[in-house]
Amino acid sequence: MLDVKGLSKAFGDLQVLKNVDLSVQEGERIAIIGASGCGKSVFLRCLNLLEVPDEGHITIGGEEITAKGANIDLIRRQMGMVFQKFHLFSHYNVMDNLCLAPTYLLGMDRQTAEKKAVSLLSQVGLASKAKVYPTVLSGGQQQRIAICRALMMEPKVLLLDEPTSALDPTMVGEVLAVIRMLAKKKLTMIIVTHEMKFAQEVANRVLFFADHGIYEQGTPEEIFNSPKREKTISFIRKHTFFSYEISKRSEFDLMKLQGGIWSFAEKYGINDKHTYLLQLSSEELIYEFFHGSFADDEEVDLKLDVTYAQAMDRIILEVVSGGAAYDPILAESQDEDGMEHIGITLLKKRVSSISYTHEGGKNRVRVEVAGN
Repeated sequence: MLDVKGLSKAFGDLQVLKNVDLSVQEGERIAIIGASGCGKSVFLRCLNLLEVPDEGHITIGGEEITAKGANIDLIRRQMGMVFQKFHLFSHYNVMDNLCLAPTYLLGMDRQTAEKKAVSLLSQVGLASKAKVYPTVLSGGQQQRIAICRALMMEPKVLLLDEPTSALDPTMVGEVLAVIRMLAKKKLTMIIVTHEMKFAQEVANRVLFFADHGIYEQGTPEEIFNSPKREKTISFIRKHTFFSYEISKRSEFDLMKLQGGIWSFAEKYGINDKHTYLLQLSSEELIYEFFHGSFADDEEVDLKLDVTYAQAMDRIILEVVSGGAAYDPILAESQDEDGMEHIGITLLKKRVSSISYTHEGGKNRVRVEVAGN
């Protein structure tokens, strides 16, 4: 379906891609992952010559788009493109956005085009939006429309350039659901994404980009569970962290802590439910240790860490406290009347796991929240 040989691209002295080879079979779903700036999007844009390669050959459906004298516009029609920022025509309504290319480029009559557009809109849950303008749609809705627009041309390959990166976390799921639907239809897709869990679920081949090209590739199982090369291992196992320390009781700012957790969760796409659990866990455990380990002391020794392993889709909260040994989970956390603290009771029911240890003079509670 797609064949790339010796693809290279530089911007001045900055070498982005060098001698990249890739063959894509019909029906393959390829996810491209890697650190920011490694050339993922440049590679995708080179495939349809939105970025012109310095060297190399690109063949789509048996036709070389990089050949001298090639009809680039005609060959390019075989590849649908979905951008980060949607790029819908704001002065056209949704129906006109979808019908413009097939009527103008393919000679499709308007009635046939509208019938096809209605079918696609229905599949993505937006049939009622056919006559509205893009500016009144949410980001997630606009991206779903952009995917429909690409599909109107019946491309052989669909290229998706970080299709969720411009969306609020609450809108990411609706776009990923559409791409999952397309994957079930065996549409050939190449997806640049930072959504590791999504790449695991949808792709049947994953490319990890580093050092100017494809550094390692394999099945999702191979790349995410048993990567072979050093940089792949480092990237896949990379964790993101949020930390908060308390040394004086009077200086503890609960709102600042909760706001920090919320900002961290928003940045890395942790959903609202799990963000709330992290906030609830932090608040309950900190006040438990204030009460149980430090009594009324002004000086305290508390540290909170949130670790999000995106590739493994695991969220861990750990609270480490000095002071007296104190287990907030068991009977020691009961009030004088024998009633367990209600916050801890709720916490134990909602999180995936919670455990306590006391080592080296430190209390340590570890809470695991189920992934997104």
